[in-house]
Amino acid sequence: MRKVILDLAVTLDGFIEGPNGEVDWCILDDDMDFKGFLSGIDTILYGRVSYEMWGNFEPEPSANETEKTIWSAVHAKEKIVFSSQERQDRKATFISSAIPEKVAEMKQRDGKDIWLYGGSKLITTFIHHGLIDIYRISVHPTVLGAGKPLFQELKQRINLNLIEVNKFRSGVVQLIYEHKG
Repeated sequence: MRKVILDLAVTLDGFIEGPNGEVDWCILDDDMDFKGFLSGIDTILYGRVSYEMWGNFEPEPSANETEKTIWSAVHAKEKIVFSSQERQDRKATFISSAIPEKVAEMKQRDGKDIWLYGGSKLITTFIHHGLIDIYRISVHPTVLGAGKPLFQELKQRINLNLIEVNKFRSGVVQLIYEHKG
């Protein structure tokens, strides 16, 4: 069965973006093998705001080849957007209801794993419904002091089992947990 993987960068003090939405602290080094992660998924799940910001993002023409390759790989995936606003978009499928049932159907289909990209409201919804199988959190060596926290308005404790730890040249530490269930 396919798994839903929350893969996200977070600062040491637990923020996924700064107070003004900034993510300039986010590091992407070659030794992180993000291309390898992308090769293991075929679907990306977005909230509406995250999709509008990043779902069709194109790097600057001056961007390095690695960044261009990564964004090309991201845009080759099936994109599902969860939103209360129904909408037609030729690059994504919009879902506005029955999230647990629709995710269960996705997990039963043949294919690779599913990346829960975010944003924070969608992540909270997935947590409340127990829909995340793997938490892949990359802790960056930055302290912002303020911003949008990774976990908000949780209703219950989440027990996780650490399955892997990766340390990168940049000082980023990646923690990979599975949901104990």
